[in-house]
Amino acid sequence: MLLLLFLLWVVYNGSLTLEICAFGVLISGLVFGFCCKFMDHSLKKELMVYRKAFLFFRYAFVLVKEIVKANFGVIHMIFDQKEEIEPVLADFCLELKTASAKAFLANAITLTPGTITVSLEGDRYTVHCLDESLAEGIKDSAFVEYIKKLEA
Repeated sequence: MLLLLFLLWVVYNGSLTLEICAFGVLISGLVFGFCCKFMDHSLKKELMVYRKAFLFFRYAFVLVKEIVKANFGVIHMIFDQKEEIEPVLADFCLELKTASAKAFLANAITLTPGTITVSLEGDRYTVHCLDESLAEGIKDSAFVEYIKKLEA
C-alpha cells in the first residue's frame, strides 16, 4: 500500500521533481502509518502482498485464458446442432481457509461462461453448468491450484 500511495501521489501531481518525491514519501508514510495504527494493517502484510503479487498476476492470466477458452466452448455448444444441451447443478466441497479465497473461486467460476455459482455455504459450492461437460473437473481446475497457492 505504501508503494501504491506514493505512485498515486506522483501520478496525480503530473511531474517528477525532488520536492514532489520528498512530500510524496512523507505523506504516503503518514497515511500508511495511520492505516497500520487504526485499520489493522502492518508492514508484514504489506511484504506478503508484494511477495504474492507475481502469483496473483499469473492467476489473473489463467483466469483470462479460461474465460476465452470457455467462450469458444459455449459458442461451439450453441451452434452445434448435433448435441443437446443438458444443464446440470454440480455440488462439490473444497476446503479453503479464508472467506476471501472462497469468494475468489466463486467469482472465477461465475466469470467463466457457461457456469454460475448458485450457492456457497461453508465449504460446499453449488454451481449451475450449461452442460454436463462443463461440470467435469471443476473441483480440480487451475483456479483452485492458484487460489490455494495464494492462500498459503
